[in-house]
Amino acid sequence: MSLGDILEQEIQGEITQIRSGAQERAAQIVAMAQERAQSMIEGRRRALESEYAAGLTRARSAADLDSNAQRLAASDTLQVKAFQTAEQFIISMTGAPEYPQVLTKLIEEGLHALPTAEVIETSAAEQDAVRQALSVLGRPLDVRVNNSVKTGVRLLGPGGKTSVQNTLLGRLEAARPTLSAEVSRMLAEV
Repeated sequence: MSLGDILEQEIQGEITQIRSGAQERAAQIVAMAQERAQSMIEGRRRALESEYAAGLTRARSAADLDSNAQRLAASDTLQVKAFQTAEQFIISMTGAPEYPQVLTKLIEEGLHALPTAEVIETSAAEQDAVRQALSVLGRPLDVRVNNSVKTGVRLLGPGGKTSVQNTLLGRLEAARPTLSAEVSRMLAEV
C-alpha cells in the first residue's frame, strides 16, 4: 500500500468521522428545534385556552348583569303598574254604595286625632258621601269642597290652624315602602 493510499484512507476516515459528527449534531439541533417548537405550540395553546375561558367568564358575567338589569326593570315596571291599578281601584271605589261606610271610619279616625274639628274637606265628587257619613256619626261639621282631597277627608280645627288628613290614597302612599318590598318578593317568586 502506498503512502498516497494510506493518506487517502486516513482522509476518508476523518471525512467519515466529520460527517458522522455533523449528522449527530444536526440530529441534536433538529431534536432541540422540534422540542422548542412543540413547547411554543403548547404554550400558545394554553394561552388561547386561558383567553377563551376568560372571554367565556366575561360573557357569562355580562349576560348575568344584563339579565339582572332586565329583571329589575321588569320588576319596577310591574310594581308601578300594581300601584297604578291599586290607585285606580281605590278611586273607582268612591262611587260604590258602601263608600259612605268607608268614609264613616275615616272620619271617626280623624275625629279621634282632632276632636275639635269644625270643618271637613273633600272632593266635589265625594261630598254627598261625606254628608251621609256625618249623618251616621251625628256630627254636624261644615263640609267644604277641596278637590286636592280625594278618596277621603281632611278635618280642620278651629280657625283652620290644625288639620288631619285621612284618605285611602294617602294610606296607600304611606304603605308603599312595605308594599313595595312585598310586591318585589312576590315577583321574585314568579
